[in-house]
Amino acid sequence: MKAVGARLPRYDGVAHVTGRTTYVDDVRIRGILWTKALRSPHHHAAITRLDASKAEALPGVHAVVTHEDVPKNVYGHLEALGIPADEPLLAENDVRYKGQPIAVVAAGDEDTAREAVELIEIEYEERPAFFDIRKALDPDWPQIHQWGPVYPHFGPHNHRRVRKGNVDRAFDEADVIVEGVYRPQAIEHCPLEPQTALAVPEADGRLTIYSCTQAMYFSMGVVAAHLEWPLNKLKFVGGTVGGGFGGKVDTATETICALLAIQARRPVKWRFTREEEFLTSSTRAPWHIEIRDAVTSDGWILGRKMLTLHDAGAYARFSPYGVTKHSFHHTGAYTIPNLHFDGYVVFTNRVPTTAMRGFGVTSVSFAVETQMNRIAEVLDLDPLQIRLKNANRIGDTTANRITLKDPSTVPVVLAAADRIGYDLPAEYRSMTSDRRSGELLPEHLVAQLGVEETSGNGGGR
Repeated sequence: MKAVGARLPRYDGVAHVTGRTTYVDDVRIRGILWTKALRSPHHHAAITRLDASKAEALPGVHAVVTHEDVPKNVYGHLEALGIPADEPLLAENDVRYKGQPIAVVAAGDEDTAREAVELIEIEYEERPAFFDIRKALDPDWPQIHQWGPVYPHFGPHNHRRVRKGNVDRAFDEADVIVEGVYRPQAIEHCPLEPQTALAVPEADGRLTIYSCTQAMYFSMGVVAAHLEWPLNKLKFVGGTVGGGFGGKVDTATETICALLAIQARRPVKWRFTREEEFLTSSTRAPWHIEIRDAVTSDGWILGRKMLTLHDAGAYARFSPYGVTKHSFHHTGAYTIPNLHFDGYVVFTNRVPTTAMRGFGVTSVSFAVETQMNRIAEVLDLDPLQIRLKNANRIGDTTANRITLKDPSTVPVVLAAADRIGYDLPAEYRSMTSDRRSGELLPEHLVAQLGVEETSGNGGGR
């Protein structure tokens, strides 16, 4: 308990501020080979011819890998969670985003590796590209994914659904309908350290992989799946991530280095250039969020209808998980008893999108908080008072029917108001997160309450 409330020094703080931290790119192994990739110059195209023989014959080249050399080329990062695979490690018959890797080369130096990439002969048949997620379900949608325009594997549905209460009645009883459309855009993680890995073949047949991953055992499982190796043949060394923020869970370089190292029987490093990091690594997704709220003239939110379109980019990757989190949080920090939510994972010819800081939740938090301000403006009411009135309280249930035990909306709003000297009436300053009663339990919120817990002796809370 000595650590609780104490200001403890970071275990890695001194090394960071004195420049002595060892990152993956700082690891030096004798005989190292350098990696470069042949990447698609097109957003969407068929690959009609691929010949790497000239690259393989170039002096100084020790390994060339295409999809034919990958034991399991198509593997889904979240297959264990029931999300089917759709993304190849290296492109096979087509490319679906600009910068998609098609072939990789390992050579004694970076200049030779670049020259080898230029020697790879490839021909494309360019196809129409698609970028506007709002048009995904239009009849003239260009075929860019074998599953269709949206991810189709949410149980029996092609979208994540939330239904709660009687939303039609809520809208019939509302005094005002407040609508808003919100479109958070893509954000590059921009880590100081780009995607980097180093794979070292060991004498006993194992591989040691130095990785900048945020999730060591997860990435080890991804590499093992692609190689079709048991986990005990891999050793991952990591722990120092030069900036991740979600983008370093993609295992972008580790498997490629492993394949090249196995073929070359030499240590292989792949370090993205800053250009590759910006143009070909994954980003936070763009979203299109439409909210319609049924509200009373005194500021109660009776119901919400919401449509979300999530831009997954060319492949599903982690997007179904992100939209699921998004759906469960689509009421934000507020209790809304009647809900109708539809969330779609839409395929485009962007780079695949991925996790970033509150995956799926940051976007909906932005939309919800902006919507709360809009409601206050439409009703000419105080924006903090509306928040405190509709705030989650003990016993309230979330969009996915979880009964809340320790919600923090009320104390956080009050603390923020106090910090900036915001004047609130006494009845609002005295509010707590306690279970609803009296004026804070109007008729429309009664049915959504969870069962009140009791102590072991049968007494009340």
